[in-house]
Amino acid sequence: MRRFLNWVIGLAVLIGTLGRRRRRREPEEERIVPPGSASPRAEAVVILLLLTAAACAIAFIVVYAMDGLTDQTQLLGLTLGLSLGSLAAALIVFARRLIVTEEIAEEYPEPAHPDDQDALVEVVRESGDRLTRKRLLGTAAGAAGGALGLALLTPVASLGPALETGTFYRTPWVPGRRLVDDKGRPLSADDIEISDFYTAYPEGADPDQVPAPVVVVRLAPSQLELPPERSRWAPEGILAYSKICTHAGCAISLYRSPLFDPVQPGPALVCPCHYSTFNPASGGAVVFGPAGRPLPQLPLTIDPRRELRAGGNFSGPVGPSWWGVRKGKPT
Repeated sequence: MRRFLNWVIGLAVLIGTLGRRRRRREPEEERIVPPGSASPRAEAVVILLLLTAAACAIAFIVVYAMDGLTDQTQLLGLTLGLSLGSLAAALIVFARRLIVTEEIAEEYPEPAHPDDQDALVEVVRESGDRLTRKRLLGTAAGAAGGALGLALLTPVASLGPALETGTFYRTPWVPGRRLVDDKGRPLSADDIEISDFYTAYPEGADPDQVPAPVVVVRLAPSQLELPPERSRWAPEGILAYSKICTHAGCAISLYRSPLFDPVQPGPALVCPCHYSTFNPASGGAVVFGPAGRPLPQLPLTIDPRRELRAGGNFSGPVGPSWWGVRKGKPT
């Protein structure tokens, strides 16, 4: 406990007394804490450790920003660990070598009276009398604290843009763009069969984009229960939905096609990771699982050559939900 108190007092002195000019003391003025000799070498060690902590914290930010770096996780742990270790070492050296300690037999009294408060302030002030490079120590401490604070806040960037979320709404689907398979071959309406499951991509676009892949299924037109504004989105009963689950961004890769309709539930798109289940007949509505909103539907058209084309953009934002997702529209 005494060692911990020494560290706390040392930190308080480092923050409270750095940058102040030393006040000349009259020879006859009585001190509460006995004077101590200056230790430039210990001050240099503290400054070096503080600057090392700042440099390692900055290195953490740089490594975090470099996504393709080999062994990034290990480097993040190393740089952050060195920063915290250097800061701890600086506080230890500061408390042991640069603070004049006062041994007392009992705890300090509660500062209930002005005299007690003045005495406590005097103890803290006199404890830093042996410092000769207060301004440099203060600059190093500020650099270490600021850099480490930025390093600890850096991972917040992984939560996504705080102000500009427009990139989350952009998709490669525009009216007239053909649906193609993974080989780049156009999908024909005549090739889409009931009870089968197809994956399609926008022709000419990067297939690795999150909003790019869609799942295509075919139902009997009599089974469709789409909202009125989507009555023309499923020509001949062919429907397309985003392949990205709205729960955690996993891929929709299962299709439930009942073999005996009277006793089995209807067709459904299923995410195998957490079993979110969506009903393609009713606009991708969630019928089971943790997903909080329907699958975005892509409107379809059939051109004169019977090839499937996008009739517009998705009905809603693609992928897992984020703050305000229900207020935005794809672009």
